[in-house]
Amino acid sequence: MSLQELAKQPLASKMAGADSDDSLYPIAVLIDELRNEDVQLRLNSIKKLSTIALALGVERTRTELLPFLTDTIYDEDEVLLALAEQLGNFTMLVGGPEYVHCLLPPLESLATVEETVVRDKAVESLRKISHEHSPVDLEVHFEPLVKRLASGDWFTSRTSACGLFSVCYPRVSSTVKAEIRQHFRTLCSDDTPMVRRAAASKLGEFAKVLELEYVKSDIISLFTALASDEQDSVRLLAVEAGVSIATLLPQEDLEALVMPTLRQAAEDKSWRVRYMVADKFSDLQKAVGPEITKNDLVPAFQNLLKDCEAEVRAAAANKVKEFCENLPEDSRETIIMTHILPCVKELVSDTNQHVKSALASVIMGLSTILGKDNTIEHLLPLFLAQLKDECPEVRLNIISNLDCVNEVIGIRQLSQSLLPAIVELAEDAKWRVRLAIIEYMPLLAGQLGVEFFDEKLNSLCMAWLVDHGSCYNVEAATCNLMKLVEKFGAEWAQNTIVPKVLGMANDPNYLHRMTTLFCINALSEVCGQEITTKHMLPVVFKMSNDQVANVRFNVAKSLQKIGPVLDSNCLQTEVKPVLEKLASDQDMDVKYFAQEAISVLSLA
Repeated sequence: MSLQELAKQPLASKMAGADSDDSLYPIAVLIDELRNEDVQLRLNSIKKLSTIALALGVERTRTELLPFLTDTIYDEDEVLLALAEQLGNFTMLVGGPEYVHCLLPPLESLATVEETVVRDKAVESLRKISHEHSPVDLEVHFEPLVKRLASGDWFTSRTSACGLFSVCYPRVSSTVKAEIRQHFRTLCSDDTPMVRRAAASKLGEFAKVLELEYVKSDIISLFTALASDEQDSVRLLAVEAGVSIATLLPQEDLEALVMPTLRQAAEDKSWRVRYMVADKFSDLQKAVGPEITKNDLVPAFQNLLKDCEAEVRAAAANKVKEFCENLPEDSRETIIMTHILPCVKELVSDTNQHVKSALASVIMGLSTILGKDNTIEHLLPLFLAQLKDECPEVRLNIISNLDCVNEVIGIRQLSQSLLPAIVELAEDAKWRVRLAIIEYMPLLAGQLGVEFFDEKLNSLCMAWLVDHGSCYNVEAATCNLMKLVEKFGAEWAQNTIVPKVLGMANDPNYLHRMTTLFCINALSEVCGQEITTKHMLPVVFKMSNDQVANVRFNVAKSLQKIGPVLDSNCLQTEVKPVLEKLASDQDMDVKYFAQEAISVLSLA
């Protein structure tokens, strides 16, 4: 019984038929699930297709399952998406590369549906199985499919065709290649903007598989036309194609064939096109080489940095470091100082915070390119201006990249202006900003050194332990102390941090007393047994008599946490009596955590 016949029967008849042929049983279940009202059941059925195919065998999969799927499935997009993905891995289930063309009909059907993600997945699977076709099968089966899609009535099929030209072009005869080029030309001038968009997005990819003579004769004219399209969504995709095409052409052809169009794109009336030029500027710079960079790209980059739209300026600002790094070495410093730096100075005080933030994330990298003297004279004033910027993200981006400047000029040069900015961030109204500075502090401390840190920033770190704005900040500040001890050592902790932490045990605010316990938990491991036993443990014992139950049960939790650091004699003679006392506390939570600590530390 064929699948089509089985599909027409009610479930009971299917099962009866399946009993007489074991191989039909899973198919009967599949068909029933595919017609179930529950989308999830239908989706699960599609995901089991490979199991069904194995049960049927390669011949029946080819002759019955694939035609059944092609003819009968009209479903929810997520089901069709799963089917398109499954079919891309079906080559061996239909008998290997010799029969891979059998997968083309259902995938062709899926490549024409309305939902974009389904079409894209179908095209992805078609591209995947195209490599498994022999050259003969490619011309006999795959290339006609591409032609049918390219000349389909609905724009959906024509957009799908755009993604298939490049995979079949290299392996077909010259006659078929000419036909493929003609089809692609037609799609590039299609009446529907969606099709032209798809063609523009694949133009660079298609150019890479063409012979150089056809890149010059065909692709350049298509690129020029798409870059002048009435739709800016087409023109911006042509920019990316232009970068790919530039990598394929000899240096002597770039100026005449590509640069006029790219210059036009850099001055396009649509900000979205100019944004794309800015976003791809580094790739373009590498593609066109040093001479065109000096003559054409430097002025274009200056204009993008001064663009009237903030989005364009931000995209260009983000490329400043990369652009400067890739300038010709013999003229790099001159170009930066003469042409780029004046624009950068203007961006430092830009009215848009996204522009300033984008610049702040890369500007520090210029110091390694320009060297110590230029950094101190020209860049340092800009860094300091950004450290005082009203936008917290700008200040944070500068602080997060200080290591670049530290390598060139040393941190002392920045310290006088750096510290007020850090203090301001540490006291910012937004707790997330305060949290970011707390997390960055260990790295900053490592750059500044222990003496400078103790003098300027130690008190700030201690103040974070009593941050009322967020429990996350207190937790981060506690972790921060642990990282600082790891960096500066246990002796530094004993002299500097531990006395201040233990002093909080007498604070009238019970939350601050609890913070003492949290800090002891974190510090005991990095400070070691001697400091923990001699300095921290007596304070924990004293706090076991605290009037607030929350403090007492945190004492039990702390003793459990620091227990592994202590020696066995201390555990038995000092810790155990305190925990036993807490285990008989009137408060249920104190009892519970004390008993848990006794159990975990094996003190029962």
